[in-house]
Amino acid sequence: MAKIQAQRAIYDARKELGKGQVATLGLQHLFAMFGATVLVPILTGLSVSATLLFAGLATLFCHFMTKNKVPVFLGSSFAFLPGYFTVKAIGMEAGCTAQVALNYACIGIACAGLIYLILSLICKIFGSKKVMTYFPPVVTGPIIIAIGLNLAPSALNNCSSNWPIALVAIVVVIVCNIWGRGMIKIIPILLGVIVSYAVAALTGNVDFSGVSSAAWIGLPVHWQNTGLSIFTNGNLDSGLLITSIITIVPIAFATMMEHIGDISAIGGTVERNFIEDPGLHRTLIGDGVGTAIAALFGAPANTTYGENTGVLALTKVYDPFVIKLAACYAILLSFCPKFAALITAMPAATIGGVSIILYGMISAIGIRNMIENKTNFQESRNIIVAALIIGLALGINFSGLLGADITTAGNNAVGAISFFIGQMKISLSGLAVASIVGIVLNAILPGKDTSFGEHPDETNASSLGKY
Repeated sequence: MAKIQAQRAIYDARKELGKGQVATLGLQHLFAMFGATVLVPILTGLSVSATLLFAGLATLFCHFMTKNKVPVFLGSSFAFLPGYFTVKAIGMEAGCTAQVALNYACIGIACAGLIYLILSLICKIFGSKKVMTYFPPVVTGPIIIAIGLNLAPSALNNCSSNWPIALVAIVVVIVCNIWGRGMIKIIPILLGVIVSYAVAALTGNVDFSGVSSAAWIGLPVHWQNTGLSIFTNGNLDSGLLITSIITIVPIAFATMMEHIGDISAIGGTVERNFIEDPGLHRTLIGDGVGTAIAALFGAPANTTYGENTGVLALTKVYDPFVIKLAACYAILLSFCPKFAALITAMPAATIGGVSIILYGMISAIGIRNMIENKTNFQESRNIIVAALIIGLALGINFSGLLGADITTAGNNAVGAISFFIGQMKISLSGLAVASIVGIVLNAILPGKDTSFGEHPDETNASSLGKY
């Protein structure tokens, strides 16, 4: 198989490769997405089983929407983590349990997914190039930078529970990413988690009691852990609901840029223009609907995964069927509570170790996004837009100035600007305020001369789902 792949690309694996080889390639894509996908529910408190189920279902739906042309995998997005943490903190401060607060955050995520559908319709009517000029890298880049910087303190808090275990994860990720070859270079996060977890288990730093008591087979979704449950529990908090939506929806503008970059990257790898055929509007619908449905049933937002694009480049097998097979594997794993319990038992230090690198890389991606798109910081208007986004996002999040309320949820402390509309208390996170200000300022200040998408490579940024 390696010899065949070295000679040419394979677009129909079922015709050109054996069944065993196709099944193995599907497992390889599962391993590639796995480390980052399960890390999001571990960090947020969402269900691992529901995450795997809806990552698989969202991937299959996206393939259906794109006429089975785009070899893409949809996994958990890290970009929305600040939104989860903020809403969770505000909800717990208002008297909700952590799970109920997360359910409110899931409704905000679902609304963010619907924004994809609106953009898809606008792109279909007016063309993606014209629409995207309102969300250039000078806006999305600083938003991405702020996302990573806002998350960094929680990673350090997790590491502090056991620094030796955290350092094992950090070292393994660095070694695999810098000196690894082949598949090892593609899955450094997964390997960092496995090795650090194993060391923690061997040194008696893991509690496996939950694993032994978990069933082998069970349902991945429980109603009380879904976003929809807030409408049936008889105690709907309208203010928290609006806060969740306003806090989380603006993040979608950054993740949509990520989506476009990833679809361009997949197209460049496979040597096909997926922006034109099957069309950007179709890929946006696949990603948006997948995210909205996942959130309604208690799973994280989804995003196109750069790790699986790396596997495509490594194997030169471009058949979307192989990735659909990986999605089916994820769905099957979601029905094993014992497996989910094993993941949930992972030490906080292991999570913290890989998160330090992941969160730092998010900010680095934002910087690279602006560099690759040649954002001109000799223009005062660009400096002002970027400065206000970063300053507001970090300033509100980490301080009590400007009337910001500081709330806590576990290891995460977040600030928000709060105000009342009648009896409803509305809280805006720093990232929400920064995103709104940045988008509006970029639209109204003179000198907006960005022309989006003239060259496909300009949108080619690494996935936040990966980081």
